[in-house]
Amino acid sequence: MTLVAGVDSSTQSCKVVVRDAQTGALVRFGRAGHPDGTEVHPDRWWEALQQAITAAGGLDDVEAVSVGGQQHGMVALDADGRVVRDALLWNDTRSAPAAADLVRELGGGDVEAGAQAWADAIGSVPVASLTVTKLRWLRDAEPENAARVAAVALPHDWLTWRLAGGGDTLGIDALVTDRSDASGTGYWSPATGGYRTDLLERALGSVPVLPRVLGPREAGPQALLGARPVLGPGAGDNAAAALALGLGPGDVAVSIGTSGVVSAVSAAPTADGSGLVTGFADATGAFLPLACTLNASRVLDAAGRMLGVDHAGLSELALSAPAGADGLVLVPYLEGERTPNRPDATGSLHGMTLGTTTPAHLARAAVEGMLCSLADGIDALRAVGVPVQRLFLIGGGAQSAAVRALAPTVLGLDVHVPTPGEYVADGAARQAAWVLSGQDAAPSWSAAADAQVASAPAVPEVRARYAAARDLTLTRA
Repeated sequence: MTLVAGVDSSTQSCKVVVRDAQTGALVRFGRAGHPDGTEVHPDRWWEALQQAITAAGGLDDVEAVSVGGQQHGMVALDADGRVVRDALLWNDTRSAPAAADLVRELGGGDVEAGAQAWADAIGSVPVASLTVTKLRWLRDAEPENAARVAAVALPHDWLTWRLAGGGDTLGIDALVTDRSDASGTGYWSPATGGYRTDLLERALGSVPVLPRVLGPREAGPQALLGARPVLGPGAGDNAAAALALGLGPGDVAVSIGTSGVVSAVSAAPTADGSGLVTGFADATGAFLPLACTLNASRVLDAAGRMLGVDHAGLSELALSAPAGADGLVLVPYLEGERTPNRPDATGSLHGMTLGTTTPAHLARAAVEGMLCSLADGIDALRAVGVPVQRLFLIGGGAQSAAVRALAPTVLGLDVHVPTPGEYVADGAARQAAWVLSGQDAAPSWSAAADAQVASAPAVPEVRARYAAARDLTLTRA
């Protein structure tokens, strides 16, 4: 048996799966937690990875490893490969003003023109999550740290580099990344396959060393030394999940985790000047347009906390209330929002009456509000010409009985729910097997083979009420 390993270094934890390269069968698994917060020293990721590897039985018998990880995080390194400051994560919104400045500047003061210019250049319009905005924030807020930056990496880049000996035997010039994660930086173009160093310099004021972008099945630099295990290029978390599911054109993944992501495999790049769809690349050589919300499973956590119930209790309450919660609508912008781009928005309840102030109505409104936000993302994909034919529901939130039952009524399509798994780590493992095989196509095994289908009639009035309330949301004082 030939073994490969996949890593998922996410916002909240690090998971390692060890799988049979030929069949995809799970052999071992390990996990370790990450610190809370929107900034963290990358050493904490490295420590968690070591703990997760140990929990998974080690890598001594593993032939290839790939790392999937949270996108956009800013890892700034000095000339010796030391971390300049704690990494800013994707969900750190302090760079929202910097994003607005970058858009306005590229448009010569015209915001709409600037947004389209960015979309044409990199497939996306900068928002606080993208790395380029965090680098502008660093330049303005911490100029001494900005002056020390000799290289910029993403979380999965940095972990791959450390696994290869980065910081010890390899310098910053050995950093590598892949198309999917590079496309979330704000200074790499999926359409051309090259860095836009002019945009990077506009943000940071300099052009540091950037990771070399590897092809979908290209091994990392340590392979040239004959080292084992071979390291794959890795991937951003959404692209790794798509690879695990074996998504093709017309397939859409709706992922309900810390963030909510609607992503689709496309044969052509997108350039949405509205900013609703970010035009990323995938992990196979195609493209992965997606819409991302800041608020997903934590909406369910918050509702359960307010009601004093666990997730099972929240589902039971939600399913006991009528569709549409008798007009009660929750707009779930509890942490600001990214799609639409409203970093200062707050959540709000609309349509409250004496009859709707019950735990069941609030639970139903929480689930429906979260799903309506994701449905807006599906509509945004359709609006830029991305076909939407089959939906896959994944992520921790997909394990909620209420979410699975109500998703077809809100999203308007049957929903395919694969067996629960670590899709990002599984996708990374599938990539590792691909690199090891040397074949043109990825291994045939995928996580979607045994998906169950949830069906229910659409209830369009739920989305209609949500749309009426959505634009009445409040902002922080």
